[in-house]
Amino acid sequence: MALKVLVTGGAGYVGSHVCKALCLRGHQVIAFDNLSTGHAELARYGRLVVGDLQDADALTALLRDESINAVVHLAGRCYPAESVRQPLIYYRDNIGHALNLFQAMADVGVRRVVFSSSCSVYGHALNATETATPEPQSPYARSKWIVEQLLSDIAGAQQWTAVALRYFNAAGADPDGELGEWHEPEPHLIPRALMAARGELPALAVHGRDYPTPDGTCIRDYCHVSDLADAHVLALEQALPAGELSVFNLGNERGYSVLDIIRAIEAELGCTVPIDWSARRPGDPAAVSASSAKARAVLGWQPRRANISEMIRTAQAFALSRQQGLKT
Repeated sequence: MALKVLVTGGAGYVGSHVCKALCLRGHQVIAFDNLSTGHAELARYGRLVVGDLQDADALTALLRDESINAVVHLAGRCYPAESVRQPLIYYRDNIGHALNLFQAMADVGVRRVVFSSSCSVYGHALNATETATPEPQSPYARSKWIVEQLLSDIAGAQQWTAVALRYFNAAGADPDGELGEWHEPEPHLIPRALMAARGELPALAVHGRDYPTPDGTCIRDYCHVSDLADAHVLALEQALPAGELSVFNLGNERGYSVLDIIRAIEAELGCTVPIDWSARRPGDPAAVSASSAKARAVLGWQPRRANISEMIRTAQAFALSRQQGLKT
């Protein structure tokens, strides 16, 4: 059955890819975004409604007037180091705005939601499963964990079908070249390393070379953004139980260190990435990985773009196309 889906953060990096995946599956989509970090140019699939989650009345009216019957909630702040410096802003926006959304859903009777969570809730963890005890290391990660707990309580009381997707670093770009990563300024490793390789940055700042990892740099799992988008669609379409929060990890179950990523970019582009070594950032775990076996078994999710080289190639292609004007 086709759904009418509100995607909060729908003009952002992951959100725009989710909107495309939903539309290609025949669902109707409204991308809801305040454009503080998103871009109208990325809202190419579905209809863009510019609005803010802090406006509870307007949100309730939108859900009612558009007859929304499912929500994908991606909007929020997402930088661990920044959250250490500005915890109040992260708790206000990530938790307070989620409560506004959930209240509006309850008022209108929308009972299906997929929440964009994070594997950062695990803290320092290797091969964690969904039953592992969360140990978030930053206000960002704690805000994700708190919203999960809120959603679990609400789902139980309201008989919602609720899903939390805990995923790793989104990477790459739409293989068709229509969408990709676009932040100002750009905080993420792969696009910043590509910028340094292209000479757009004097050097790539690498935060910490004394972590307890094989090469001393942080290790993360990277997942292609289009694979993450597919998982959001599957989470909406599967007949998951009502009255509880279903939690799924999403990742490729392989960790890459910062130096691994740099070497892969150098091999792909045939150039050197200049490095500026700096101190560790607060809130950064040394290594995080988790099992995606549950998502594969229950959702039928299968990453189709797991090769790190493909993530680098598509990210580079989108960055170059954006410099020349977005693909039409």
